[in-house]
Amino acid sequence: MSGEAEIRAAGRVVGDALAGVVGVVRDTHRAIADRAFAAGGPAAQPIRAAHGLIAGGVYATVAGAHALVPRLIGVAVGEGWRPERPPLSGSRAGRFALAVLNGLWGDTLSGRHPELATPMAVRSHGEDVALTGEALRAAFPAAGPRIAVFVHGLCETEDYWSLAARRHHGTPEMTLGARLRRDHGYTPVHLRYNTGLHVSDNGLRLAALLEELVAHWPAAVERIALIGHSMGGLVIRSAGRQGAAAGHRWVPAVRHAIFLGTPHLGAPLARGVHTAAWLLARFPESRPVARLIGGRSAGVHDLNYGALVEEDWRDVDPGELPRDLCTDVPFLPDAAHHFIGATLARRHDGPLATVLGDLFVPYRSAAGLGERRSVPFDSGNGRHLGGLHHFDLLNHPEVHDQVCAWLAGPPAPAPPGDAPAGPAR
Repeated sequence: MSGEAEIRAAGRVVGDALAGVVGVVRDTHRAIADRAFAAGGPAAQPIRAAHGLIAGGVYATVAGAHALVPRLIGVAVGEGWRPERPPLSGSRAGRFALAVLNGLWGDTLSGRHPELATPMAVRSHGEDVALTGEALRAAFPAAGPRIAVFVHGLCETEDYWSLAARRHHGTPEMTLGARLRRDHGYTPVHLRYNTGLHVSDNGLRLAALLEELVAHWPAAVERIALIGHSMGGLVIRSAGRQGAAAGHRWVPAVRHAIFLGTPHLGAPLARGVHTAAWLLARFPESRPVARLIGGRSAGVHDLNYGALVEEDWRDVDPGELPRDLCTDVPFLPDAAHHFIGATLARRHDGPLATVLGDLFVPYRSAAGLGERRSVPFDSGNGRHLGGLHHFDLLNHPEVHDQVCAWLAGPPAPAPPGDAPAGPAR
């Protein structure tokens, strides 16, 4: 995407956001005024009409200005944008900002501002990689028969897999992918995607991407490890369900699926925001704020209870209190499934760990231990790490060691008669 297109789109987004804030103020003002004028009875109605006319004109002018000015700035900057200058997504800060924007409002961006919506893609050296044999050979010249696919979480990018690498490992180059390449011969493949879409939509996209990746990979694929952080683990599970249903050939090649801080049973923070929006919607004065909060993305809604498939959200009223109506989705039959859950506290079963978890995900959700639903991890396929937060799980030495230990063990056996996936030889 060109820098000019991104700047123009950013101007439109900022304009819409500012106009939306003015709308919230206007509607709150109107609700408060309506209650006051109603208390004044019939005698207050002429004043009410005049007040409404004047206030409506003022808010229309202010909203129009707030919407127009950022658009004009975006057009002006875009017109002066030199082609040799990198786009917003060309800088680390710009990528992080776009990732947050996609995470919070990604479904809206897809429809109204597609220039800023992130497509699902394989990434290498800061660029999207086309799923063709030629492009994959150029991006992965040392491609081998083992692939480790990394799927990031909400509001993240593939850059997050290198967070704190220098602090933890003494070099920014030592990521989990680099460790798996060095110690176990896996070729790391990192993805980027729009985390504001429904998990089921991203799962469908991931299933299709993996099918194309395996079909055009430079070597015959013998083994795949899928590694997801936070929401990325939900996307992996959704992709497994949909890929298996479609008979995709990548599915039996998966030998390990590893979930790092994945909210298999949902995240209390997401449910808390949803509940707050529901409460605010009960009163006319706070209803505009509820609508503003309610505009959060479909992906965030799915984190209430870990929705994986379309049936989990299709007939659910997003304005109602959240309820766990999610479907039990089985694991891939040919893969070993593992999880790592963190807590700020040293123990995972104390009151502090129960309340805070890793700041975003409780340990019991990461471990799939619920009262109504549970995730069938085998004994020994889980690990608790105390004294860590949610983002430590991306690149902490203990995470590296544990993932390497799991991948060094015997993988789930391949189904009888299964041949390596990959391009025809």
